[in-house]
Amino acid sequence: MKDHVCLGAVTGSYGVRGEARVKSFCAEPSAIGDYGPLTDDMGRTYALTVVRPVKGGYAVRLSGVPHKEAADALKGQRLWAPRSALPDPGEEEYYHSDLIGMEAVDTGGAPLGRVHAIHDHGAGDLLELRPEAGPAVLVPFTRTIVPTVDLTARRLVIDPPGGLFDAGEEPDDGTEG
Repeated sequence: MKDHVCLGAVTGSYGVRGEARVKSFCAEPSAIGDYGPLTDDMGRTYALTVVRPVKGGYAVRLSGVPHKEAADALKGQRLWAPRSALPDPGEEEYYHSDLIGMEAVDTGGAPLGRVHAIHDHGAGDLLELRPEAGPAVLVPFTRTIVPTVDLTARRLVIDPPGGLFDAGEEPDDGTEG
């Protein structure tokens, strides 16, 4: 879904009346119902109405989902909105989908890999870079470590802390030894 942005995911049913539990990925989580019909990974479209906040997300009503079993069957489906329905990101804000696939280079221009995924475990975003060879590397997505994001050129400049990309090197802690 190249022209869509993932706004959330169905994590199961909520109650017995066909409501689904949804984890929202929106900056304002309750706004997940504000962008018009959402499409799941299978291409099915739903009108979504936020009913109430619940542990781990929101209880929502999805059009065409009449009972608990139908909501349970949607577990794991991601919910997508057309990019055109979303506001433009502010300065130094990015939709994760804009970053996926971007080339990452170090401050000298040497290739580091491509952005494969973005993870958020609560303390800030981590870019998962996949280099040409070797294991994936998680890079904190901070202004200090990623000083340049060029959406037009589809390129990130990364100033990694010592040892992040060199498995055999000791991290540079500023001391001589």
